[in-house]
Amino acid sequence: MILIYLLIGIVTAILGALPLGATNIAVINTTIRQNARQAFKITLAAGFAEVILSYYALHCNMTVRSFFDSNLWVQVLIAILLLGIGALLFFRSSKKKSKKHIIKTSKYLTGFLLGLFNPPVLIYWLVIYGIINNYSINLSIESSILVLFLFFFGVYIGKLLTLHVYSKFSLVIKQKFENINTVINKVTGSLLFFIGLVNVFKLYLI
Repeated sequence: MILIYLLIGIVTAILGALPLGATNIAVINTTIRQNARQAFKITLAAGFAEVILSYYALHCNMTVRSFFDSNLWVQVLIAILLLGIGALLFFRSSKKKSKKHIIKTSKYLTGFLLGLFNPPVLIYWLVIYGIINNYSINLSIESSILVLFLFFFGVYIGKLLTLHVYSKFSLVIKQKFENINTVINKVTGSLLFFIGLVNVFKLYLI
């Protein structure tokens, strides 16, 4: 029966990772531009970041929720950044650049930072814990080590599975398009811009 916590971790992580976000887009972009192996590095690191965020949300449930409610500037800043980056990618030239000017960054670091600095995911986990508590499931920072391990291991597995599926799907797209660099710039830029608009509308409704 204790394995239910593992299942809950997997399912909630999958649901949280399904919507397109910065990490998902980075996995798609890397898979298409480079290969699935490089994208998997992002996936591995993003899984660790997801565990940290979910743990932090469990540890500081009310404090974190209060912070975002009283500091709307954080959400405004995120929306502006998404809109700006999305527009930049969409209108960026697809000309090939000299390899001398290419700055290589660690895929592990990219995945970890994109996964960690992600307020919407943190808010998602705050909501999830509220739902879990409503169903009388005993999950808190004071739960046994085994319960917490199973749950957070499930979170890690769920994140990995979802991002891996995104990567596999990207390979299918890559095989069907010849001028993939232009396509991925347009698609990535459009998605980021759309996510930014969604955040703007949310702030307007508040």
